[in-house]
Amino acid sequence: MNDNSERPDLQDQGGFATANPPRLMRWATSRLLAYVASERRVTTRRAKFEAARRRRGAPHVVEYFHQVDDGYSHLAAQLLAALIETYDIKLVCHLVPGPQGKNAAEPDLLLPLSRYDAAKIAPHYGLTFPPDAGAPKPEQVSLASQILAGLEDDDFAKLAPQVSDALWSGSETVLDSLAESHPPTNAATAEARTESGAARRDQLGHYSGAMFHYGGEWYWGVDRLCHLEARLTELGARRQPVSTRSAHHQPDSTRTDARHQPGATRTEDVSPSIAPARARMIAPRPDTPTGPHKDTGTLTLETYPSIRSPYTAAAFDATVALARETGVQLVVRPVLPMVMRGVPATRAKGVYIFTDAAREARARGITDWGKFRDPIGNPVQRGYSLYPWAVSQGRGIELISAFLRAAFREGVNTNTNRGLRHVVESAGLPWNEAAEIVDNDDWIPLIEANRQAMYSFGLWGVPSFRLLNAEGQPLVHAWGQDRLWLIAKEIQRALG
Repeated sequence: MNDNSERPDLQDQGGFATANPPRLMRWATSRLLAYVASERRVTTRRAKFEAARRRRGAPHVVEYFHQVDDGYSHLAAQLLAALIETYDIKLVCHLVPGPQGKNAAEPDLLLPLSRYDAAKIAPHYGLTFPPDAGAPKPEQVSLASQILAGLEDDDFAKLAPQVSDALWSGSETVLDSLAESHPPTNAATAEARTESGAARRDQLGHYSGAMFHYGGEWYWGVDRLCHLEARLTELGARRQPVSTRSAHHQPDSTRTDARHQPGATRTEDVSPSIAPARARMIAPRPDTPTGPHKDTGTLTLETYPSIRSPYTAAAFDATVALARETGVQLVVRPVLPMVMRGVPATRAKGVYIFTDAAREARARGITDWGKFRDPIGNPVQRGYSLYPWAVSQGRGIELISAFLRAAFREGVNTNTNRGLRHVVESAGLPWNEAAEIVDNDDWIPLIEANRQAMYSFGLWGVPSFRLLNAEGQPLVHAWGQDRLWLIAKEIQRALG
């Protein structure tokens, strides 16, 4: 799509990524995704898996998929040794390429984002990533891959952080030294191992790097490791307290500093099942502080939601609450769902996103999650057609919140006037006025301008965030509901 276009090109790719499915397909997809992501199904599948594992006398096998040129994989690699030491698991390590084909949304932006984002979050997990790191040299990526391809799983867990650190720091001397002590395979062998890893990843149903897999579920990098740790702990697989990492490499949620003194209130992005063991995890999710510093509107938090995004639905209300509790000015900039603007998607990707978002919603304490009616296509356009009017009535935030709640938590069919009326009235707006203006095109330039703004700072997915100072200069940007804690910490840093 041309970035200079005033009107979005609503691209229908067909299949799972269709931008406006027929009625029966919309109903069937909604039922399927609601079922696949349901807590009851997750619990049942886990119980069946563990029963079968015990009958076989098999160990807890965790598989890890490492993408050498991916910033998130560099962070994950730093935790492999601690994971083995802390939990009674067999860790199987694979080399993989990045997302391929229709799973590779905006490939030119993905790796730069992984570097920027990894550098931002690393200190909060007690990890390292060089700031302002550029793309590593292709020949160094090849050498790193060849070194890792020759390692057994236990050696991989120990050496991968060293190889990765040498690669990302640009230290050819260190990488060459590692190659001398751990002779690399030839290029063909490394390629074959990478292809084998990709095939295994495909077989298990994923597409990305820095992924952990256990018992039919996926855990992305350091961000989702807390869920895997909670699951292993519940199964009695924890060996001992963490001791692999030194005190100065502990996550910031286990350290004592000014951010954790009395008076600093914060919300927790962890479920009750995770909370008791949180302090003993190797990768607990950082806190989301709302104090001690309060703003008077000098900072601006831009949020880019989509009313068809499960991740947006899991965190939109929390985003609004963060802005209100900290006093920053919130600017909501809705965008079209990715599949409605031509960003590709596959069935595997769609299923993972919905199951992961459901897990994240439950971790946030959203107990009524899961009554899903897909609003892709016409419902999104009709909902957005009311957004400028809702903003003029001072109820724009309420309209988006009500729409997300209806689609993801109440099972409301927003593809009907009855369903849309429910959304409008839940937002505190009069349906008789909405009915007169629905289906207008006034929203199109606004929504497209928001998309272009989001792309201008290197992001394309939702929800995305950008924090601006009093002069309108950007302080940080981030993609994902799992970055709300980072935004909260940056707010406190800016105000401190």
